[in-house]
Formats: sequence, C-alpha cells, structure tokens
Amino acid sequence: MFSKIKTCATAKEISEKLVQICEGSDETKENKLTVAQQKYESIKMKDGETMTEFDERFSAIIIELNSLGKEYSNRELALKVMRALPKEWDVKTMAMRESKDLNKMELHDLFANLKAYEFELETRSEAPSTSQPTKALAATTVEQCSPSTRKSADQLSHDVMSLFVKKFGKYLRRSFNPSTSFNNFNKSDKVESDLTCYNYDRPGHFAADCNRPKRDDRYKRDDRRADDRYRKEERYS
Repeated sequence: MFSKIKTCATAKEISEKLVQICEGSDETKENKLTVAQQKYESIKMKDGETMTEFDERFSAIIIELNSLGKEYSNRELALKVMRALPKEWDVKTMAMRESKDLNKMELHDLFANLKAYEFELETRSEAPSTSQPTKALAATTVEQCSPSTRKSADQLSHDVMSLFVKKFGKYLRRSFNPSTSFNNFNKSDKVESDLTCYNYDRPGHFAADCNRPKRDDRYKRDDRRADDRYRKEERYS
C-alpha cells in the first residue's frame, strides 16, 4: 500500500489515491454497484436457511450497496425482505404490513420481529401432538373388547331377528312378490302344505288365515240347532 502512495506530494493526492485503490476507478465502481444491485434484486431465502442466516446475507449486500453510494428507504428494505421470504411467511408479512409503519421500521427491528416469529413456530412444532394418543386410545379400546362380548352382541342380533320373524311372519307369508324365483315359490308351497289349521283340522294354512267360522262359533250354532229341534219335538209330542 505504501509503495502506491509514496510518490504523492500532497495529502490530497494521497487521499485520492487511497480512494482509487479501495473503490477503484469510476468504471470499476459502476461494475461493483451493478453486481451488488443484481444480488439485491435476486435475493431469496433458501430452503432450510434460518432467519439469522438470511439476515446476515441480506445485510452484507446492503452494506456493500451503501459503500458504493446506493441507499434504500426503510419501507423499500422491509418490502424487499418480505417478498424474499417463502410462501409460509405470507400470513406473517401481511399482518406486519397492516399493523406496522414500514417507513419507521429499521432493518434490524424487522429481522428481530421475524426471528421471534420463527422461534414461536419452532416451539409449536416441537410440542407433542394430542391426536396420536387419541388414536392409541381408540386402538386400545378395540383390543379390550373380549371374544365373549362380541359373542353376546352377535347373539343379541340373532334374538332380535328371531323376534321380528315371529311377530311379522304372518304378514310376510301373506305378501306375494312376483319377482320371486320359481324354486323359492315351490319351497313356499311346501312350507304352506306342512301347516295345519287347528280350527278346521286341515293342512295348508294357519287358524288366523282360515276363512271358515271359528270352532267355538260352530259349536254354538250346533247347540242352537239342537235346541230348536228339541223344542219342535216337544211341541208336536
């Protein structure tokens, strides 16, 4: 460094020489500014990158731009950071835009807010889930159902069905389904032929389905007829 300024005669020449060495010529400075602006425009938060790491990378670009004479307002920097974040941060950034004055928010305050939110998300993700124990409890309940309990439930269903058939079998027998197959129809005839009417003492139907007078009614009519014949015989005797 000294060898480059030892030929300078005045302090002004030394200062200008140092600026030229550090910053380069106007053309070199312009090239550096172009590269820094490209970094600024294309910056995005990387997958797996923490907010602290993104803060350091973004701040380094801003420092470089400031050294080259390029400055941005607080609002411009805040919006640039928010747009560089992944979609998972949209809810947070939208809330900050509505609740914060971006014109007054410094860059370090913005990153401090984002880091606090990141920490909160990490804390929630590490908390134990309550849905898994519920599933385990349900599985345990199923396993605790003993074979005898399941057998009792099956027996109950069988008893209910038997009661239904007993109560409504008469109405089911009266109904006729035209779509019933011929074989089933023959089976039904066989079943009906095995039935015996205790009122009529003939096979083929139940007493409830019998069209003839009740047995008790027949006895009463026979008694009345016998009484009539007896009275007639007494009248002519």
